[in-house]
Amino acid sequence: MLQEFTLSRGRAIINFTSKYCDNRRKILTSYAYGRVVESFIYYLKKDNPVIFEAFSKGFESDDQLIRSFMEVIRLLSVCSVEELLEVNNKYAPFFQDRDLFLEVIELLYHYWRRMERIVVVHNQRQGDGVQNVRFVQAYELFNELILAIYRRTKEVVNGFASQVYRQTTAGANAGLILNDVTWNSPLEYKGLTGIPFINSVLINPPYVSYTKKNTRDGIFREQTLNPVASMILNEDDWFLFPAKVGDLLAFVYFHKDFMCHGLGLANLFELAKQDEYVGKKPDMIYVFGYPDGHDEKRTFYYKDKKNDILVGYANYCDEIDYFGYMKKMLLTLHNIKQMERGKLPIHGAMVNIILKNGREANIIIMGDSGAGKSESLEAFRTLNEKYIRHMRVIFDDMGYLSLDADGQLKAYGTEIGAFVRTDDLDPTYAFSQLDRGIYTNPDKVNARVTIPISTYELISKGFPVDYFLYANNYAEAEQKISLFDDIDEAIKTFEAGARKAKGTTTEQGLVTSYFANPFGPVQERPLAEQLVRQYFGVLFERGVKVGEMHTSLAIEGQTKDGPRLAAEELFSMINED
Repeated sequence: MLQEFTLSRGRAIINFTSKYCDNRRKILTSYAYGRVVESFIYYLKKDNPVIFEAFSKGFESDDQLIRSFMEVIRLLSVCSVEELLEVNNKYAPFFQDRDLFLEVIELLYHYWRRMERIVVVHNQRQGDGVQNVRFVQAYELFNELILAIYRRTKEVVNGFASQVYRQTTAGANAGLILNDVTWNSPLEYKGLTGIPFINSVLINPPYVSYTKKNTRDGIFREQTLNPVASMILNEDDWFLFPAKVGDLLAFVYFHKDFMCHGLGLANLFELAKQDEYVGKKPDMIYVFGYPDGHDEKRTFYYKDKKNDILVGYANYCDEIDYFGYMKKMLLTLHNIKQMERGKLPIHGAMVNIILKNGREANIIIMGDSGAGKSESLEAFRTLNEKYIRHMRVIFDDMGYLSLDADGQLKAYGTEIGAFVRTDDLDPTYAFSQLDRGIYTNPDKVNARVTIPISTYELISKGFPVDYFLYANNYAEAEQKISLFDDIDEAIKTFEAGARKAKGTTTEQGLVTSYFANPFGPVQERPLAEQLVRQYFGVLFERGVKVGEMHTSLAIEGQTKDGPRLAAEELFSMINED
């Protein structure tokens, strides 16, 4: 990133490498300060006209108001209101109603804090910044300076010191350290090589963002032309997150206007270390938010067989402004690549539990979005004290089965985090995650939080499978756990992928998707069918209990009790085995 400061779509990006303000004077004379105040005044004029009209009296134009407002805050940082008016009486209109002035200061402060505020340091670029200074210290000092300006302005106008101080995050709520890296780029991808890699991420949770969309729609299709072949990305607009998706390496390029989705990756996927991508070629590349001139949504993937790279693409439009488009494309690419390697992707959740009587089980609950995977894990958590001595989440949404070189069947995870509906979390657990979560549209339907839940070492370890259950969220059943004796019946149920939609996508009613997984198996169905029959044969051969778990999640009044009753019945079954 070359620019000192950008402000777009309610997101401010501050480049500490181009300019770092280490005192209040530098902040109040910076380009960034001017842009924020200007943006705030126009926001006030549009969204709060009563306050604006009262506040702008005495000024001939908006420009004069903006300049005077910037100047008066700057001068109040070094003198009192009386001293200020003695020097220049043009500021008198601000103080005819001091309560109104203080109200506008509060509105400006909250306008700034409602933004997503990201600071960036580029290690390999020369400048008057802090690239060679401790980034966290600079980050924290910036927060203290913004707080000091806000408090000083209020106290000077009030004429007395505050008695209550709230240590809010007033500076930035996230930070990135970028490095220039040379990777093994095929000729077709040279236009991507100028974008620096994200080396470190700093987040002040709870990080709250508001996006244009709140659900995901459709599936990703294959395209026959490489969308990246002639693409040249501008360093001012793009960031690169090197992610480890399962055991695969993905280079995720995202446009700065979709920063919240790029930051969400840090809570969902392991950030790769430098020695894992320097001089190397990724398994997958995803370009998210490319302005190609099309207003309609364009999301697809391309198989670059020549260079053995899967390429995902999402164009710049409001329709993709939802983290599901970031997460699910990466999982689609991952699943296709794993199937090509002879592994079977599982859209589901897996836990390793040890009951209080010492019995241990590894359980996979499979199902499409809204079937009850995460809700079942939540039920396990709520029953923790009664039944469970220890519980570990291996994966929350996507994993895969693999036959190791010695013939052992094991399950692996793809993500270190979870992207879940806040309504589906137990309130106690939800509040305990406040200091870790990235929240999206928290006051809307399908509000989501992205939280870390596991470690990369754990999801990569590989666990044997004891129970493999399909999450049935729509059928009434007195017995919540039913096992299959017939492999063909089991395959028929799992491949049907039936569920009742719960509002996590735009689907409604009872819907189906092949193998409950529209992220790879649907697109590569012939290969997936072959792998399903191979792996189900192994599951039955090894004595794995394959069945249905009736979560009743989509049945009226059963949202909480259904998963809990199913969990209790499952625990009883494990005790009996």
